[in-house]
Amino acid sequence: MKELIAKRYIRALKETVDDSSMENISTIFDALSSGFDDARFAQMMHSPDVAAADKEALLLESIKASKSVQVENLIRLLVENGRIDIIPAIAEEMKKDSARMNKSYTGIIYSNSDIDAATISDLGSGLGKKVDAEVVLEFVKTDFDGVKVEVEDLGIEINFSKSRMNMQLIEHILKAI
Repeated sequence: MKELIAKRYIRALKETVDDSSMENISTIFDALSSGFDDARFAQMMHSPDVAAADKEALLLESIKASKSVQVENLIRLLVENGRIDIIPAIAEEMKKDSARMNKSYTGIIYSNSDIDAATISDLGSGLGKKVDAEVVLEFVKTDFDGVKVEVEDLGIEINFSKSRMNMQLIEHILKAI
């Protein structure tokens, strides 16, 4: 639900600023979003005991260096409507929107065996050619029995597991008999 509300704010913001400004605003919201990772900051922003004016003053003070009227107005609007808690969702949706505009996506490779950097790079460039975009893959070692490539923003998941291959081989042999 927060993502849908965040998209509305982003759409309205995109109508008032150009693409380069949108990149800067995305950076600002990313920094604000990281503040919500701090437990004390998040507690203060969600606390009903802290006045909305104090929350607004703190948020505006943290973005003061940007000197962006659009961001200040958006922060004021979020505070006024009681939607401070969607700032992390706005930051995430701005990242996704920026990735779509630049055709640059990140994905994850899951496997229980090590994969060298050259292979990861080759997989990323090959997948990027298929979807006409730049795909950068990161490796995460897990207990998955095979290789799984996931690019969430593109909705791509490729899965090669040893157990699934064994099951398919057995099914094929049984059908042949």
